[in-house]
Parts: sequence; structure tokens; C-alpha cells
Amino acid sequence: MTLNYDLVSTYLTLYVAIPLVVAGFLVMVRRPLWLQYVGMFATLIAAQIASGFLIYGTLDGTTFASGTGNWPFGIAIPFAADMFAALMLTTTGILALASAWFAVASGYAKEPYFAPLILVLMTGVNGAILTADIFNFFVFLEVMLLPSYGLYVLSIHRRGGNIMVGGVRLFVTANLLASTMFLAGVAMVYGTAGTVNLAQLDGAASADPAVAIATSIVMLSMLTKASVVPVHSWLARSYPYTSPAVTALFSGLHTKVAVYILYRIYAVMFDGDERFLWILVLLFSLTMLIGVLGAVGEKDARSILTFHMVSQLGYILLGLGIFTQLGITAGIFYLVHHMIVKASLFMSTGAVEVRYGTGKIGDLAGIARREPWMAVAFFAAALSLAGIPPFSGFVAKFSLMLAAWDAGEIYALVIMVIVSLITLLSMLKIWNGMFWGHASKARVPVDTAAPARVGFWLGAPAVILAVLTLAIGLGAQVLMGWAEVATENLMDTTSYVSAVMNA
Repeated sequence: MTLNYDLVSTYLTLYVAIPLVVAGFLVMVRRPLWLQYVGMFATLIAAQIASGFLIYGTLDGTTFASGTGNWPFGIAIPFAADMFAALMLTTTGILALASAWFAVASGYAKEPYFAPLILVLMTGVNGAILTADIFNFFVFLEVMLLPSYGLYVLSIHRRGGNIMVGGVRLFVTANLLASTMFLAGVAMVYGTAGTVNLAQLDGAASADPAVAIATSIVMLSMLTKASVVPVHSWLARSYPYTSPAVTALFSGLHTKVAVYILYRIYAVMFDGDERFLWILVLLFSLTMLIGVLGAVGEKDARSILTFHMVSQLGYILLGLGIFTQLGITAGIFYLVHHMIVKASLFMSTGAVEVRYGTGKIGDLAGIARREPWMAVAFFAAALSLAGIPPFSGFVAKFSLMLAAWDAGEIYALVIMVIVSLITLLSMLKIWNGMFWGHASKARVPVDTAAPARVGFWLGAPAVILAVLTLAIGLGAQVLMGWAEVATENLMDTTSYVSAVMNA
């Protein structure tokens, strides 16, 4: 079966249009609640099916592209989808579905306008992944952020407390700063290059120092949004203070879209310019190390996992800093793996927090005897995060280490090994402090003989994602093959640029 190029290209805009239209409908029709859920899940599932077909259609390196509304080139918003975009759409879709399921099961989805906010958020995510115009990157990032603020504030309404208010203030401030920097950078790119279309900007930053400086402002804003050292602390001090459902959702979307944009812009506009790679390798190596060290002193499960998210983003972006065939392939593989594993960890610990009212290390103990499925889900995802075979984390880290060795980045390789060991110790800290040990030593008494509190519906998303990381590890050649196709498109942007120019 061969997908019709014109048909697929034309319907790329539906990734943006349908969630936005359904969100508007759900805002007008607030009751009954089941209708909100049906509209949300139907839209997310439909997008997931379409993303699967898009992966199939881009297996041969094809890039689908179109301009909205049949406007002339340069005016129409260009949408383009290659294998990298298809993988991102698929993975973000999986996480949106799992997070929405988790939110419904935890009761958080009963908050007003939850379903519409999720769909508007996914409108921004899909648009940012598909657009081939750096100004519209900014537009769709803002579409992502506005509902995110709403989702965060809803969690304050439920949980309360000054520390939650401080968390949302930091979240909003950091993202507004990043957006302002991004817009300023886009203006400078337009002023120096005369266009914001990625196809027309192909290699512009590599050839023109003025464009390179302007583009570096754009990249700096995305490094801020991706919480790369030294602008990383906002994430660790804001993500743990929303609800577990929203933390899991944000972990797979916000920073990962920033990572996607960084890969795309450097590949197209800098054409992988080797002169600046040492700066990126240094920043990302420091991010790995400082992120994992930040987790050492934390005493709350979500705070530990959030600092590890910072650390693991250093791994993901290191593939960009190496910028070799194996490096980018490993980086993309790591990106998909990490999105799934981190969400599973947030959901397994989050399910315990929802049912037992705490996620602090030492408050609970012996939960594994009462909640065996949550213990298994956490343990599997934790081993994957640490890079233990046969989980996907082992393939991701081993591939990235090989890439660092081949590129001669020995200090980055040493840091990866050290960080992996500390990561494993941190995961054992959560395991021993929450799931293992004797219940009698816990500050919050738990009757291990009583029935489990985490039911099937609340625990299933974490288990499913943990199983998925095992499946990816055992069948790594499939995802690695897709990542190789995505890498070829990034290292040779001819197909992407040609498709956008001819859209």
C-alpha cells in the first residue's frame, strides 16, 4: 500500500484543526461529563491512528508538505512531516492518551474545561512539530503554553498551598522568558535573512555570521525551555507542585517539543556546522551531571524524578552535539524511550501519591506488598531509565556511548557512565523508601494485608508504558531503523527543503 502524497500533505493541517474544533465544541457543551471524555479520547485516538500511517508513509525518507488554504508560498503556513516528525507525533500522542487516562482515573479530569485544555495543548504540540516556519514555531508554542497554564492552575485549586503558587509562578515566568527570547530571535532572523521559512533558511546560519547570531538567540530560548544547564532549575522547582497527572503530561510534551525544535533548526539552518558542536557537547554533558546531582538531596519521589528529567535531557541532546549518523540516531531513539519511561515513572509514583496522599520518601514503606503492579511498573521503568538490559534504556545509552566514543568525546562518555550509576542509586532510593522495606517503619501507617487502593484504571497507564519500554528494548531494531531514516533526513535536508519549497 502506497499513501497518496497529495492527500496526506493536504490533511496535515487536520492535526491542528480537528483538536481545536473539538475543544471549542466541548467548551460550549460542558455536560454531561462522559461527552467530554468521549470527545477527548476519540480525537486523541484518531490522531494516533493517523500518526501510525504517517510513519509508514515516511519509511522511504519521503517528506510530506503542504501550505494552508492554498495561499501563495511565503504567506501560507507550511506544514511538513518526515520520519522525525511522524515519530514525535506518535510518541506525544501515546503520552497524551496515557496521561488523559491517568487523569480521568485519578479524578483530576473532573476539573472544569480539562478535556478542552488537553486538546488545545495537543493543537499546539502538533502544530509545533509539523510547521516548517520558525515564526509559527513561536505561535504554536504559545498555543501549547496557554492551556498549560490553565492545567497547572486547576491543580492549585485542588491542592492549594503557597508552594504550589510559587511553582506556577516560576513555570509561567520561565516559559514567558523563553517565548520572549524566541520571538526576539525570530525577528532578528527575519531582519538578517529576510525570511522565516525553514526551506529558504537552509544553511543560512552556517553561511552568514549575522544569521548565526540571530539563530543562536532562537536556540538559546529553546535551551531554556528544555531546561539545559545553567537555565535548568525552573523545571525542577515547578513540575513537582502540580498534580501527578499534569506532571506526567508535561514531562512528555513541553521540553520534548523544545528538543525537537533544536534538532530541526540546527540541522536545517546550521547544516550541522561542526564549529559550534563543542559548545553543545559541553552544555549537555554539564546538564547530565548537574541534573543527576540535584536529585541526590531530594526527599520527594516526584522531585527526584524531575531532576532526573533534567539529567536525561542532556543525554537526548548529546546526540545533537555529536551530530554524526550514529549520534543523531541514538539521540532520537533516546528521545522516544525517555518520553515513555519518564511518564511511566511519574504515573506509578503518582498513583501511589493519589491514593495514599504522599510521595515523600519515608512516609510510605512496603507498598510493594499491597500494590504489586505499581511496584513492578516502577521497577521496570527505573531499570530502563538507568540503562539496564533488556529495556529500551540500555539500547539508547549504549548507542549514545558508542557515538561519543566514535566522535572522540571521551569526557562526555565518562560523564554518561557516572551519571548512569548515580541514576540507578536514585531509583533504588525511591524503591527502598516507598515500595520496599517494612510498613512499620513508615511515617504514614499502611496495612499491607488490606486490599490494594490503586485500582486497575489508575494503575494501568503506568504498567502499559512500562511494558512498552520492554517491548522497545527487545525489538530495538524497529525503532532504531525508524530513527536512522529520521537521521538521514536531518543530515541531508534536501528532501525536507524540496518538499517545503514545492508545497
